[in-house]
Amino acid sequence: MLGAFPVFRWPRTGAGGPVAGRPMPATLATQVSPDLPRPRPSLFTRRRIRSAVWQTALAVALLTLGYVAHLNITRNLAASGVSIDFGFLAREAGFDVSEQLIAYTPKDSYARVLLVGLLNTLLLAATTLVAATVVGLMVGVALTSRNWLLRTLARVYVELLRNLPKLLVILAIYVLMVRRLPLVRAAWPVPGGGFLSNRGLYLPWPEIAVGGLALVLTLAVWLGATMVWARIVKRRQDLTGRRLPVALPSLAGIALALAALLGTGLLHVDWSMPVLKGFNIVGGAHLTVQFTALWVSLSVYHASQIAEIVRGGIVSVDRGQREAALAQGLRPLQILRLIVLPQAIRVIVPPLGNQYLNLIKNTSIALAVGYSDLVGVMNTAVNQTFRPVELMAVVMVVFLAINLTTAAALNWFAAATRPVGR
Repeated sequence: MLGAFPVFRWPRTGAGGPVAGRPMPATLATQVSPDLPRPRPSLFTRRRIRSAVWQTALAVALLTLGYVAHLNITRNLAASGVSIDFGFLAREAGFDVSEQLIAYTPKDSYARVLLVGLLNTLLLAATTLVAATVVGLMVGVALTSRNWLLRTLARVYVELLRNLPKLLVILAIYVLMVRRLPLVRAAWPVPGGGFLSNRGLYLPWPEIAVGGLALVLTLAVWLGATMVWARIVKRRQDLTGRRLPVALPSLAGIALALAALLGTGLLHVDWSMPVLKGFNIVGGAHLTVQFTALWVSLSVYHASQIAEIVRGGIVSVDRGQREAALAQGLRPLQILRLIVLPQAIRVIVPPLGNQYLNLIKNTSIALAVGYSDLVGVMNTAVNQTFRPVELMAVVMVVFLAINLTTAAALNWFAAATRPVGR
């Protein structure tokens, strides 16, 4: 290892030589000792161990707080002659639910009716998340468009919806659908064989009969082939810089697999079409007016929030990259798909996750229009059993589990889209 030598500046005379009378200093060389072994850091200074310790301490503190709260609630209820007991969940519920994704009768248990409400909540949340994301993405892209009319219309939509209370939006759309849509006997036809009336939306629905083992094997083979193809595409891109499509071959593969099942008779599909009979519509899938109003209102409301998030992510990408891509001959849609959105997604995902969590929690106001979600079913059960603590605890745990699962999925997606090296 080379030593460090000091640098001397010599005073110079007019002729450029050293000053007379001053001796030239001797060259100093610093002798460097060999590298000594560094002391091993303590366990607490390691990042992962320190993080695990803090998380464990937080978990212990939360569990302790929950235990203290449980003791306090139990003591207060015991003083009033009431005890905490979840045995009522096995008793007969005794009330009906308008929307049902699984079979349910009033003779079923409270646990069954809570499951019905949970499935209704998940259906509303899932369909609203998809619709709000698609609409928000399109409006967010329109906010950055060079077309003045398109950009202005998108801005008016965003500013109008963002500054209105969501409950007002829900009630306005619900009243509009109930009072302005026609009666069932004069229902409006919907393209594809459906109907729209003041009772809701009626759509064609497939009735699928398939062998369980054949379907599982088909999906497993398709998923495995998709993962192998994605790895091949990634390796080819690393070697050559060219990226082959992944989504299109994957969709083509599942389409061919389903076609093979249809051809062999292992998969049989019949379409149940809605038909107008007298004063009612039979057949197909029926989306009640409550569900339709909630789906539309929550979708358009949260789409305005997501649109602003998408606009911020697009604006965060350096404008020079878009100009360079235009100079290379790329079309605007290619620039958006290949250059802008892959970089903007890192900025979009964190606030988008907050919007998703807010949307899931906002499904609890579905009771305002009479939709039988988890909170609505809980309120009815509380009035019949006088078990508010137990039922609220169940609902809190369910919503906490849904939100934590959603947050974990978004964190995984954010980590997967994070650039290597950051």
